[in-house]
Amino acid sequence: MTGPVPTPPPPPSRLGWATRRAWGDLTARVVDSWRASLEFRTVALTVVLAGVGASIIGTSISVSIGANLYDQRRDQVQSESLRATLLAQNIFDSATATEDADQVELDSLQNEAQSAILGSTSSPGGTSIAILRTPGQTTAQTLQNIASPDFPSSAVTAALRDSVASDTGALALQAVSLPQAGGGSVPGLAVGSTLQVPTAGQYELYLVYDLSDAQETLALMQRTLALGSVALVALIAVITYVVVRLVVEPVRVAAETSQKIAAGQLDQRIPEKGSDVVATLGRSFNGMADEMQKQISQLAELSRVQQRFVSDVSHELRTPLTTIRLAGDVLFDQRGSFGPSAARTTELLHTQVDRFELLLADLLEISRFDAGAVELDLESTRVVGLVDDVVAEFEPLAADVGSTVTIEARGGYLEAEVDPRRLRRVLRNLLGNAIEHGEGRPIVVEVDSDEEAVAVAVRDHGIGMRPADVERVFDRFWRADPSRRRTIGGTGLGLAISLEDAVLHGGRLEVWSRLGEGSRFVVTLPRTAGAATSSSPLPLEPRDAAPDPLEEARDA
Repeated sequence: MTGPVPTPPPPPSRLGWATRRAWGDLTARVVDSWRASLEFRTVALTVVLAGVGASIIGTSISVSIGANLYDQRRDQVQSESLRATLLAQNIFDSATATEDADQVELDSLQNEAQSAILGSTSSPGGTSIAILRTPGQTTAQTLQNIASPDFPSSAVTAALRDSVASDTGALALQAVSLPQAGGGSVPGLAVGSTLQVPTAGQYELYLVYDLSDAQETLALMQRTLALGSVALVALIAVITYVVVRLVVEPVRVAAETSQKIAAGQLDQRIPEKGSDVVATLGRSFNGMADEMQKQISQLAELSRVQQRFVSDVSHELRTPLTTIRLAGDVLFDQRGSFGPSAARTTELLHTQVDRFELLLADLLEISRFDAGAVELDLESTRVVGLVDDVVAEFEPLAADVGSTVTIEARGGYLEAEVDPRRLRRVLRNLLGNAIEHGEGRPIVVEVDSDEEAVAVAVRDHGIGMRPADVERVFDRFWRADPSRRRTIGGTGLGLAISLEDAVLHGGRLEVWSRLGEGSRFVVTLPRTAGAATSSSPLPLEPRDAAPDPLEEARDA
């Protein structure tokens, strides 16, 4: 037997969703304005604090005025009630009624007293009257209970009657709520006192006063205070905004000018007006900008001269180097006919000429990078194929030093838009460094890719580097150990050029190294030209790296 099918929940209201979205957008804009605008924060804080202060002061004034109004009306009510009680008592006391007086005379006195009491009260909200016989009377003659047509019987509570009956000669007051014909209620005061009627015994006089006039006065005062508080807060907000604009505007202009200067617009300056502290700040800033522009111009000119010098020298050295190369090749080819000393000299000459050519090529490449005259020749390339070619090229050299090169190609088989010549040069530099500093231990080349990027990591297990050396490893002509014997005749510019090649592709070249554990270089390039890479398919720190004792100490 199957149970009832549960009713699916109703879909969310489109209006509610739109309201939540609008509220979220408004909150986001307010938060952004709070973070970005000093003017907004200052005005908002001033308005909030002024609003809190105005609310506290307005509430205090309202409570104080309300209490004063109530006290004033209570004193007025007590005075009128006492006067009405004395007037009614005098009417009954001055009567000629005796024990033989008839009921008609007593009724006439009662009506006279009621009219006199109503005529003696002057409450703006109106007064209701009732004359009631005190329970427990045993007199032979009685007066009937009378009350005004609009007398609220609910205002005379049992507690009020007990208070009146137990304290003869004193007024009893009680705050009451008077219902209205159209609904709702207004505040009021019920006052009770006793009357001694000859031959009829004790009666109770109740007067109910409508205090709606005092309530209206208090409401008007509260509305006036509220409007005044809102107007005051708005005025404070306007004044604060004007003052903040006067103070913050020069700071904003200074911030915008500094941003433009940082972006390369070195001719931007702050307007200088007046002689106050803001004008002094502007003059100081402009003086600093003038001096900085002069220094930057000098450095830029020096850099241009240096670049041109390197380029010109490299080009000028090409001609004599070509002549020396031709002569050296002739001598190198005929070294078998020379003596041992001359043959060795010829071999050294040939080697150094090769190294000199590499140095000139690297200097020309660096000068092109500095001049911004380098362009990529992009092709759709399988990175694994480039890695295989470079590893095959360096395997004999690795075998000479006792190292083995292993390729772990988990990815990279898909094509990527790269400059094959430049990527090949990067791989040659990284693998050559690994063989040079690998101490004859195994070398691992990893290739991996994802949807965004392709990465190649070269890991050696050699001597490694200190943290200070890692920070300078991409500097030009820098070597961690200049006295170390070099297997490959490098120029000291290989890693610097490799970094420039990676950045030119929109990628990056990173290094991890630790003394005694070797080094790991990771080059990450976007698979699509011009795309950004948020992460690398390969981690920088190798999986077989030992825990860093410094990091463990910090975590502890």
